[in-house]
Amino acid sequence: MEQMPSNAPMMESKPGPAGWMQVWMKAVTKPNEQTFVELTEGPQAVSKTAFIWVFIAGTVSGIFQAILQAIYAATGTSPQLTIPGLEQYMPAGGSGDVASAGVSLITSICLSPVAGLVSVLFFALGTAIVQWIAKMFGGIGTFDKLAYATAAITVPFTLVSSVLALLTAIPYVGACFGIVSLGLSIYAVVLQVMAVKGVNRFGWGPAIGSVFIPGLVIFIFCCCIVFAGMSILGPAINSVFQDLQLAP
Repeated sequence: MEQMPSNAPMMESKPGPAGWMQVWMKAVTKPNEQTFVELTEGPQAVSKTAFIWVFIAGTVSGIFQAILQAIYAATGTSPQLTIPGLEQYMPAGGSGDVASAGVSLITSICLSPVAGLVSVLFFALGTAIVQWIAKMFGGIGTFDKLAYATAAITVPFTLVSSVLALLTAIPYVGACFGIVSLGLSIYAVVLQVMAVKGVNRFGWGPAIGSVFIPGLVIFIFCCCIVFAGMSILGPAINSVFQDLQLAP
């Protein structure tokens, strides 16, 4: 099993948000597992700090999403998925209702801390599952350290992605920002694998397995649910589509 040095120099961190930014910058700009060894060696690497970061990022993301939806509602340009053969049944985009969009925006902003709390819940659950699998592979890390390292990656990417989501509303060039967001997401996953490897002091195989096995299990489970639902509801859905086609 590959071992990482345990006597890595600890990074001097500034107190408060300035120190947070320092940690985030190091996590995302120095892509190697040794970075996460150094970040999690000190007493500051606790899950409480990670939860605060995730709550802030989730709340900010909720606010940006509320603004984006308000823009779509006010301009009447909300993107719609076109279903072949059912275009006539889809609601047509209107000119937009600015007053309703404003009320919806204020309500969503007030509820944005709920999005932050939900983000913390799913973050804690996901980190616990990844660390549990890492332990099965022989990892020596802890939940606190992995949560701290993972939050240092996901939080800045969440904040940047929230800004890019607003830019996707720009006509014609919005797709370019969507591609940038996709690239950043892939890079974040690579950093997460490095974080798991550095925190748990094992090789690339166990690190990749620890990160991807939970997602694979969830994907298989969701596929089973979808196939089961389709097999049960298939006749009813087919009947509805036939009625739509026969309707004048």
